[in-house]
Amino acid sequence: MTERTTVHFLRHGEVHNPTGVLYGRLPGFKLSTLGEQMAEAVAKSLVGRDITHVVSSPLDRAVQTAQPSATALGLPIETDLRLIESENWFEGRSVGFGPRTWPKLINPFRPSWGEPYKHIAQRMRDALHDIRDAARGHEALAVSHQLPIWELRLFLTGRPLWHDPRKRQCALASLTSFRYEGTSLVGIDYSEPAAHLGPGKGLGA
Repeated sequence: MTERTTVHFLRHGEVHNPTGVLYGRLPGFKLSTLGEQMAEAVAKSLVGRDITHVVSSPLDRAVQTAQPSATALGLPIETDLRLIESENWFEGRSVGFGPRTWPKLINPFRPSWGEPYKHIAQRMRDALHDIRDAARGHEALAVSHQLPIWELRLFLTGRPLWHDPRKRQCALASLTSFRYEGTSLVGIDYSEPAAHLGPGKGLGA
């Protein structure tokens, strides 16, 4: 009988970001009070699931989001650098248009402002395969960030990696679940266990 494995990719919860900068990989950006509530809501939704492996991006907001679920499941949190947010020239800045930024915006297909989409997708795919193998026959939870999760989904479904950021289906504290039979991807599911807490569609990292 073919082993069935599911890897749930969880986008972190809302981040405390009073100055409205693109925080990217900067340290010190933690969950807001609402973000903490989102993480708890996800943990409650996962109780009873056959999750045997929890892994997270090393950034504070991701590890914080993973913690309630790991505690509820009685599992440690492993960190994987491949799950980290994408590199971005605008990190620490408010995104705006002007002579200094034009060269960074000239090629949205690569994109010219940061880490190439193909590189993001490939590192996320490699991480997914390792997480799948570690949880073979069971389920795993991996906490990451909006753009990497969306690029992974586009890549695995054969769609172009460039896209309109406003159309990403990857809300705050949402789950994008990749279902496998053996090593064959057989389905992708999407859910928002924290949707009842309020807006989660923001494009924060």
